[in-house]
Amino acid sequence: MYSVTRLLDVVEADRVRIRQELQQVARQCDAVRQLVAPTLTGSRNGGDLLVHLRFDSAEAWSAAADRFDAALRDPAITRVNGADYPGSPQIIGGRSPGRVYRTLLLRVAPGTDGPTADRFEADLRLLPGYVDTISAWQLSRAERTVGDTQWTHVFEQEFTDADGIMGAYLMHPIHWAVVDQWFDPECPKVIVRERVCHSFCSDEARVLR
Repeated sequence: MYSVTRLLDVVEADRVRIRQELQQVARQCDAVRQLVAPTLTGSRNGGDLLVHLRFDSAEAWSAAADRFDAALRDPAITRVNGADYPGSPQIIGGRSPGRVYRTLLLRVAPGTDGPTADRFEADLRLLPGYVDTISAWQLSRAERTVGDTQWTHVFEQEFTDADGIMGAYLMHPIHWAVVDQWFDPECPKVIVRERVCHSFCSDEARVLR
């Protein structure tokens, strides 16, 4: 599978129009899964609209990319952050399907050695096993990026609800005692030094399924 995520800052008066136009373009892109939705309160550097498209292959995205990128050049869209990346979602059995999609765009510091990056990714993969509000997830390395930062990773989850992110996830000991060390500038293990994009929205389509 091949995914495309875009976080859009949009002039407030034009958000409904932009959302409707992008939903139409998304339907024309032959994506296996598609989501265009307003971000929810609590997103940080996450834009006003979250767009996620999932394709069978990178070639399928390439066939639709020009049409989609043209739509993002609307002057009402003032900033775009995003990434294109391969990967397949991991579904956690026995948990109720979520209704909130969350994505995290981050950049591992240049010069980080391979074994350290591998340990960082391994710690991120621990999270879904401990946080029972997560029902599906995917960790990917970005192939192409857009926006303020050359993102290296995209970490996505499907949550039961917004409280499952802001409470059970961000406040879980596995998060603040293990994972946060990679992001904390006061910790010797820190390798994510630039601002991240933490964005989430309602997802009745369940795009990680």
